[in-house]
Amino acid sequence: MQNPLLTRRQWLLATAATATTFGTAATQAAPSTTQDLRGVTLRVGTYKGLWRPLLQASGQADTPYKIDWREFNNGVLHIEAINGDALDLGSGSEIPAVFAARQKASVRFVAVTHEDLNNQATLARKDAPIRSMADFKGKRIGYVRATTAHYYLAKQLAEAGLSFGDIDAVSLSPADGLSAFARGDLDAWAIYGYNGQLARTQYGARTIKTAVGYLSGNFPIYANPRTLDDTPRAAAIGDLLQRLQRAFAWSNSHYLAYAQAQSAETRVPVGDLVELFNRRSGDYSLAAVDESVLRSHQDVADTFVKLGVLDGPAQVRPLWDRRFNPLLTS
Repeated sequence: MQNPLLTRRQWLLATAATATTFGTAATQAAPSTTQDLRGVTLRVGTYKGLWRPLLQASGQADTPYKIDWREFNNGVLHIEAINGDALDLGSGSEIPAVFAARQKASVRFVAVTHEDLNNQATLARKDAPIRSMADFKGKRIGYVRATTAHYYLAKQLAEAGLSFGDIDAVSLSPADGLSAFARGDLDAWAIYGYNGQLARTQYGARTIKTAVGYLSGNFPIYANPRTLDDTPRAAAIGDLLQRLQRAFAWSNSHYLAYAQAQSAETRVPVGDLVELFNRRSGDYSLAAVDESVLRSHQDVADTFVKLGVLDGPAQVRPLWDRRFNPLLTS
């Protein structure tokens, strides 16, 4: 079954030339970060309130190269832009990366961030007769197709002996889902990010299950292979990954400062952001690629094949690139 979002945008137009480089990516040397990068511009995808304010608040924003920030609100768009050579670096969950692997897109995955999984949750309306996943049978449940919410909802239903066929599943964008939840059009909602927090604080949503134990917590960083083949720009990516690594480590003990920077960009109240941080499933970090990352990602791909979301098997290993591991583990 083809994903309608992906076919509508026609976002994965792979080239045969990029496929020939898959076998060598993991063994390439890490780019040097000591060369003159003043003439380099990196086109970097960001989400509102994430990398850009994080670097600024942590004191890591004074890069020796220029960053052309480009805001996209989901990982599909990050990969679409990279595949079309309109972006050098982006990020998202393992899910868009699975579709990229299926289509052999012109993209590589060069590192992972570890982020909060309590902020990805299955919520019930405050007045809904739902106390556990078993109560979802026959209920109207919102989710975001081909995302982490789709994946962990499927896992949680299966654990309760249910499937998508046992519920009235409604695929909605996060914004439309919040509106439907507020109107009472949904009994429950699998959602992530600020919209889930708004459902809790404004509409009294109850958390039935979080994504802890269902998602790996690995969020790949996507890179443009054309950029990786350009020595100065690859060096700039290596430097930026190290800055982000330091910034994530800083945020764990300076979260109020980060929340204030986030709030200035997102308009989400600082108190709500701090509450999310205080309920986090673990500390934030940016890490190198290891075998556990690849195994987790392959499990996601295999699950989506079983769900009929992918139209065939996807092998994720060829798109993972470990050239920055020495920089990120030093």
